[in-house]
Amino acid sequence: MIHILRWETSSNTAEVIPLERLPATAVEVGESVYWIDLDAPTPEEEERVLRRFHCVHPLTLEDITKPRRDPGEGAHLPKVEEFPDYLFVIVNPLPADLCRVPPPVNCEPTASVSGLLTVASRLAKARSRPQLSAVLTHNVLITHHYAPLPCVQDGQKYLARHADGLARGPDYVFHLILDGIVDEYAPVVERISDRLDRLERRLFTRPSAELIARLLRLKRQVSFLRKTLLLEREVLARLIRGEFRLVEARELVYYRNVYDHLVRYTELIEAAREMVSDLMQSHLSATSNKLNEVMKALTMISTVGLVCGLIAGIYGMNFENLPGLKWEHGFAFALGLMAASAMAAFVFFRWKKWV
Repeated sequence: MIHILRWETSSNTAEVIPLERLPATAVEVGESVYWIDLDAPTPEEEERVLRRFHCVHPLTLEDITKPRRDPGEGAHLPKVEEFPDYLFVIVNPLPADLCRVPPPVNCEPTASVSGLLTVASRLAKARSRPQLSAVLTHNVLITHHYAPLPCVQDGQKYLARHADGLARGPDYVFHLILDGIVDEYAPVVERISDRLDRLERRLFTRPSAELIARLLRLKRQVSFLRKTLLLEREVLARLIRGEFRLVEARELVYYRNVYDHLVRYTELIEAAREMVSDLMQSHLSATSNKLNEVMKALTMISTVGLVCGLIAGIYGMNFENLPGLKWEHGFAFALGLMAASAMAAFVFFRWKKWV
């Protein structure tokens, strides 16, 4: 499906036009500004826009159509490239089901882990991130994606209310999309950090093998999210330096604002990554301490039993001249000696502050 929004400079009006009214080539757009959004397009629609309307480089077309050609490999990583007549950018937005994270129902430890696993499972399903490709010229912005993206929908809604924003040019419209992409990371990153804070309390009370498996799974997801944020930060860092002529100087301040937000979310995910590693180390320490306590208790029981067993072994020997062998109170004496030995061992442990 192709959604075309045009700003007519002569009449200062914006309108949605059908594909039939799209000029044959980008040269014919004149002073008008176009935003052409290809949402899950067919190969024929890609041919119409990316080959006949604005012919992009074959390598660009290869990168744009990568999710369709190689679905098993996932989306292309974020990048920015400048060509003689256009600027090509790839970013990886969050999938639609992760852009709206529901609030937690309560703050119980079990519920927190459940909510954390919900986010982690969503990230696992979204391991192949959506790809948003953008081609910018002086008067045309072409966006391409195979999955529905809230950032694109929000941008279209914004321009429906503020149509004059399209008159500022494709670079301003693309900034709106980037701003929407970065804002989508905020609830996910912040909620992961919040879940980790709550998970920390459970770790010291009920450490388990299942918990460490969940932490390992979460660590993989956080690392994947971190890699995407770092690459997108590099893309925005290049866009705000003013090295691309198709991003006008007056729009750089907007791109810097988006970059500042992205840096903050990157720092949050870095903190979450470090916290996951710390929690894993703390889990191992808590498990080791618990094991040490169990081993200490078993060792004390074994020591007490060893003394009693020694006495029982000595009196169990069947030598004829064993002292007290025929004494009528011998059995009671042996039991008393065992009890006294056990009590002496316990007092010694208390004196050493082992118990």
